[in-house]
Amino acid sequence: MTLKKYQEKRRFDVTPEPFGKQNGKSKKAPSLVYVIQKHRASHLHYDFRLEWNGVLLSWAVPKGPSLDPSVKRLAMHVEDHPIDYATFEGVIPAGEYGGGTVMVWDQGTWEPEQEDVDAALQKGDFKFTLHGKKLKGSWVLVRTRGYGGGSSGKSSWLLIKHRDEYASTEDITESQPYSVVSRRLLADIARDNHGDVEQAATGDPAHKKADEGTDKKTDEKANRVLQKQPPKSSAVKKRPARAKNRARA
Repeated sequence: MTLKKYQEKRRFDVTPEPFGKQNGKSKKAPSLVYVIQKHRASHLHYDFRLEWNGVLLSWAVPKGPSLDPSVKRLAMHVEDHPIDYATFEGVIPAGEYGGGTVMVWDQGTWEPEQEDVDAALQKGDFKFTLHGKKLKGSWVLVRTRGYGGGSSGKSSWLLIKHRDEYASTEDITESQPYSVVSRRLLADIARDNHGDVEQAATGDPAHKKADEGTDKKTDEKANRVLQKQPPKSSAVKKRPARAKNRARA
């Protein structure tokens, strides 16, 4: 586990991402960081990260997690990230590695369900419990020789929810699209950080709209009220005219 690949892929004088250093935190620390970052880069995906051995083990999940145990979601193993990446929310400049908008979609802690995590990862059958704001309960990552795995199949995994009280058929990526730290959509984050708002918005559910600000909403409400007033005023003015016309007849 090393941050060398992570650091080699990035220009830290350009990107706001943390340079990071490997944390010396014990594997048996009382609380281990868990985070999912929704990332609209060239394509939308969800970066699933678990703290282990001083870094964030990371998988890119194209369709995001599913609460339905019958649904298996492809999870591509990617380079380890620094622990402080868990709080990163913002815009990676276009042209940089992973250029696009990043949201902290879920966060919390996790605990292994197996005594030897390294052995479980090596075997490709890794069970754990999540204590997130959105995702909770028992999960498993299973390595497969499917798409993207190459001859060894080590980079291609499946993220699967175990059957427990937190399992559901709810599409949580659709029903809970907001950041857990800022309550913003991807388009909001892009707008606030001078990113590509139009591109970011394609990662938000179609029925949701970026927050345009309380003041603007108040102005729009006031405008609607004002727009209703002219017809009333106009109608009052027309009454004498109609009465005058009848008098002439």
